[in-house]
Parts: sequence; C-alpha cells; structure tokens
Amino acid sequence: MQKLKLSVEKLSKTFRVRGDGNAKDSFLRVLKDVSFDVYENEVVTLVGESGCGKTTLLRIIQGLIRYDSGVAKVDSVPIRGTGRDRGFVFQQANLLPWRTARANVEFGLELQGVPVKERHEKAQKLLELVGLGHAGNQFPHELSGGMQQRVGIARALAIDPAILLMDEPFSALDAQTREVLQKELLRIQSETGNTVLFVTHDLDEAIYISNRIIVLGAKPGHVKEIITVPFERDRGDIGALRGDPEFQRIRSHMWGLIRNDGRKAA
Repeated sequence: MQKLKLSVEKLSKTFRVRGDGNAKDSFLRVLKDVSFDVYENEVVTLVGESGCGKTTLLRIIQGLIRYDSGVAKVDSVPIRGTGRDRGFVFQQANLLPWRTARANVEFGLELQGVPVKERHEKAQKLLELVGLGHAGNQFPHELSGGMQQRVGIARALAIDPAILLMDEPFSALDAQTREVLQKELLRIQSETGNTVLFVTHDLDEAIYISNRIIVLGAKPGHVKEIITVPFERDRGDIGALRGDPEFQRIRSHMWGLIRNDGRKAA
C-alpha cells in the first residue's frame, strides 16, 4: 500500500480586494472545498483554465499563503508555513547570479548548516543526476535556460524534500528543450522516487509526466475531476505517445472540462 505524502481536505481561500477611492473592499474566493491526496512516488499534475487557483493552491502547500479553512498536511503534519519537507521549482530558475551552479545547489544545505565537504559532494551528485556534472563551476549567465532549470531542480532536491512542488517550470522554454526536460523529469523522478505535485497549462505535458491529473474548475477553484493516466512510467518520447488513441481520448476529455469552464466564465 502506497504511503500518503500530501493530503488536502476541504481547503478554501478568499482574498480581500481593497477598494479604489470610495469603493468598498470586496472579497474574492479563489478556492472552495478542494480535496485530494498525493501518494509516495507519484507525479500528480494540476490543470485548469487561467485563474482557477492552481498557483495559489501550490503556494498554500508551499506555506507561503495561509488558507482560511480546511487542512493541508505533508506526512500527516499540518502545513503552518514553509518547511524543509517541501522543495519548490519556479517558472523561472531564479538562481543567484553571483553563485556558481554548484553553489546554487548548495544554498539550502548551507542554510541548514551542513558541513562544506558534505554539501559539495551532495551538490555534485545532484548536478550529475540532472545531467550537469560538468557545469558545477559555471555561473547562471553561462547556462542556457534549460540548464538553469536543471540547476533549479537539483537545488530543490538538495534538501531531501518529502514532496517536490513545481510551478510550470518548463513554460518559458522553447518546445524542443521543454520536451527534453519533460523526459528528464521522468528519469530523475524514477531514480530518486520523489513525490511531485506539478502545475501546468500544457495538457500534453500533464498526460506525459503524470500518474494522475487533477482538473480544477474555476470561480472559485474546485476539484472537477481526477483522471488516472494508464501508461507505464517508461513512456519513451512524448511525440510517439501523442499518437496513442488513449492519449488523445484523455486530452480531449480534459479539454472539454476546461473549455466548458471557460464558456461559463465568458
């Protein structure tokens, strides 16, 4: 039986919107009664139309935003703020420009007080894991966008998180680099056994990398459907998988769910 890593139960969030001039403050409910579980060694993806609360939900789980009601737990411990049990990979790599690739990976370990030799060795192993064992002494400006994101993944893994949170990490990359990193993510996840919660707008990406996909409805954000992806974890290239009728069926079904939300909003 798989171990439960993340549980979200009836989570709701409302933001206060301050009025302009004589207008009164208003309230915007962005999430309502969101519930789902993520199990050990799973890749679970959040999809939905823009504004459905995907990134807000991820940042709540990261501990950057407080929720109003419900509960979110990692390894059965309620989330009350940021913590070492969660690693985060951003849309942009956000590397520290004055630190080398290796020093960027070491950053979290340094904050934890890990001895120099130990953190050097761990950072080098993680750079090798993400295919950058040769680039440890290079600075961010010397790395391509895809290489910078690999460093960002290594940095997030360095603290040995219980769950890795990824907020559209490949969205700013060109199509070819994006597909390479999607495949690399599956390889890295297979080698490390990390649990991943991933946000994307790209339906093909969601199907390709996921064990399950959570489709969020909008206004306010809520779980519309949870889809199990039936493919084996060794999925080859995404281009070949796109030709599978089941891939197309799942994609069409997801698009129908999201499109119907968009029509209601309009």
